[in-house]
Amino acid sequence: MDNLCHTLVGAALAQSGLKRRTPLATATLLVAANLPDVDVISLAWGSTAGLGFRRGWTHGVLALSLWPFVLAAAMLAFDRMGAKRGAKFWPLVLLSAIGVASHPLLDLLNTYGVRLMMPFSNRWYYGDTLFIVDVWVWLVLAVGILISMRTERRGSSNWSAPARVAIAIAVTYTAGMFTLGRLARSQVRFEVGATGAPALRVLASPVPLSPIVRDVVVDEGDGYVVGRIRVGGHFEGGGHWPKRNPDDELADPALSMAASTPAAVTFLGWARYPTYVVDRRGGNTIVHFVDLRYARSPDDVFGTLAVPVSSS
Repeated sequence: MDNLCHTLVGAALAQSGLKRRTPLATATLLVAANLPDVDVISLAWGSTAGLGFRRGWTHGVLALSLWPFVLAAAMLAFDRMGAKRGAKFWPLVLLSAIGVASHPLLDLLNTYGVRLMMPFSNRWYYGDTLFIVDVWVWLVLAVGILISMRTERRGSSNWSAPARVAIAIAVTYTAGMFTLGRLARSQVRFEVGATGAPALRVLASPVPLSPIVRDVVVDEGDGYVVGRIRVGGHFEGGGHWPKRNPDDELADPALSMAASTPAAVTFLGWARYPTYVVDRRGGNTIVHFVDLRYARSPDDVFGTLAVPVSSS
């Protein structure tokens, strides 16, 4: 999920009553909820390098077990050197663990996925439940936090209730989105299967704003079919895309050359539904790799990689 969502979750957890645990609790939860995303620094080496590193080491089980102690120690040092609030180490560890754990759980909900078992396994896990930026989750959490803070300022002893209700609504909404996504995927699998075509894998990806629409990619073995489905409706196909077969001896040499470059190896290791377009216009050959999760054209900003291939 995006960092605004992670921050709102941290704030909602604090306003749910957890900030009573120790001084600096709110700050700890806000930092912890975003901490695994320190891997964003990898983008300094380029977007492709970022694909190879992000949501890996800093989001895996080893890092998740260490982050709470690292953050608690840092917050305690900050308190002793300047804040002087009387923060306590073990409550800080507990809050850090809660905040840090919320991060991969949220990231797991979208189609980008997370490598939870790093560094022991490079496998990606995907929830395919929420779009990476879900404004409805933003809205619910923000309203709950604001009402909770206003109630607290008025001196009410029940100020944590609005934040708890907001968290419960967000969880219920997420469960509903999970269910709708699985129903959409089952419907697509049924309809494609009825045509006699295989449906080896089906992605029913959430889209911005509309909870009842899913963007669909179907892996038919030798290629992909894309389209959309409205929950309760029928699958509307939007075209076919080829699948690269590394074992095909008749494959375009330019495609094989492009796929062997370091950038392409990284991109193809990240992509879930990789396809390609070979462009030979103007006397130059450029192979465009496209991940159909996020792109439908080589010109799309995200989910694509252009690899020039020498004609010599």
